[in-house]
Amino acid sequence: MDERTTPLSGQVALVAGATRGAGRGIALELAAAGARVWCTGRSVRGHAATPGRPETIDETAEMIVAAGGQARAVQVDHTDEAQVAALAARLAAEEGRLDVLVNDIWGGDELIDWGAPFWAQDMATARAVVDQAVFSHWITARHLAPMMVEAGRGLIVEITDGEQPGYRGQITYDFVKAAVNRLAYAMAWDLAPKGLTAVAVSPGFLRSEAMLERFGVSEANWRDAGREHFDFSLSESPRYLGRAVAALAADPKVRRKSGQALWVADLAREYGFTDVNGEAPDFWGHMEAWLDRELAGDGELPDNVRFTAASRYGHIHPAPAKAERARLYAERLGYRGLGAGLQPFGGA
Repeated sequence: MDERTTPLSGQVALVAGATRGAGRGIALELAAAGARVWCTGRSVRGHAATPGRPETIDETAEMIVAAGGQARAVQVDHTDEAQVAALAARLAAEEGRLDVLVNDIWGGDELIDWGAPFWAQDMATARAVVDQAVFSHWITARHLAPMMVEAGRGLIVEITDGEQPGYRGQITYDFVKAAVNRLAYAMAWDLAPKGLTAVAVSPGFLRSEAMLERFGVSEANWRDAGREHFDFSLSESPRYLGRAVAALAADPKVRRKSGQALWVADLAREYGFTDVNGEAPDFWGHMEAWLDRELAGDGELPDNVRFTAASRYGHIHPAPAKAERARLYAERLGYRGLGAGLQPFGGA
């Protein structure tokens, strides 16, 4: 076996939320790099837990085996602490090690009310999203990390949305994704004396199964939708994110990144991997270049430009490295009289 192409040979990885999308892409790429992958989640053949979605962890494991890798599917509800504790005990008994833990439990797309301000949110729904997409991560790490701590090695990867510190446009979504980044940061502090690493990793515009359906295309012809939707033309397959996680897992110096929230496109440049089509998408890199051109004039901004600039401003305004760009966006968007916490880093 060639260690250059299977650098994770002999290692064990567990992907919590390996049913579809990012989790499936990560599981496939960790297996391609040589790891034995435990694919966990709620959806199994004959019992798809997410309404309207047919994918299962069984399919993910079968895809890995069909490609020559090693995988097993284990049904687990990661919000149920007893089930996660049982998973940890089984993993310890059957493998005796865990090298990579990936938390990719989400399932909240249909629960986010993007148009409602915080005072109009349904709190039962918000609580359900937090339980499902934050506490599930914490519970999973809490029960699986001890095996890694005892061995003095390992990597925990939190899958998030957005490596920048700003606002993600809706309070529940922002709370959850910022909390996931914070989990990685806080766990990194606790893990540092033990020789372990925790990071958060964010994809760009993820071309998941659900997103392909929304645009009426498949992975084979997704570029057809990109002709009408510029942003979708910059999308990336879940395996691009998977390759980022595999590259981190194979990096003997990954501890240098501990506690950080990382962007897949930045990791692609650093480690030299590409997406499955040989390209290296950088969604916000391209969108910022487009905004630079659109904001260069003095006229009224089209609705799509205003929306995109406002969205990006929310993400980047607290970041020191993005302060100059944030000030440009604020000026063109007419943002005046904002409180200090909403201004670009260093003030308007």
